[in-house]
Amino acid sequence: MLQLLYFLIHAIQPFLVPICFFCAWSLVLLVSWSIWSTIRDTITTSQKMHQIPCVNCQFFTGDYRLKCTVRPSIASTEEAINCSDYQPQTNPLLY
Repeated sequence: MLQLLYFLIHAIQPFLVPICFFCAWSLVLLVSWSIWSTIRDTITTSQKMHQIPCVNCQFFTGDYRLKCTVRPSIASTEEAINCSDYQPQTNPLLY
């Protein structure tokens, strides 16, 4: 039994270095790809979120209980990007 185990260890040993080299670099590439895809998805999401006009709308209250007086169900969501009731805020100090 020990002779068979000794033979298997010496038969596999020349292949261990290339296998470990391949596995190590595969792990590095997978982690890098995962980080890159996370950054890419974060940038895409943030660009979409910056298109939401609610903060600059005259009907936006800023209160967490009632964010919008006209359409509270879609306030500060992606559905509000093309809101038909959007009215830009006017500066009361100008009048």
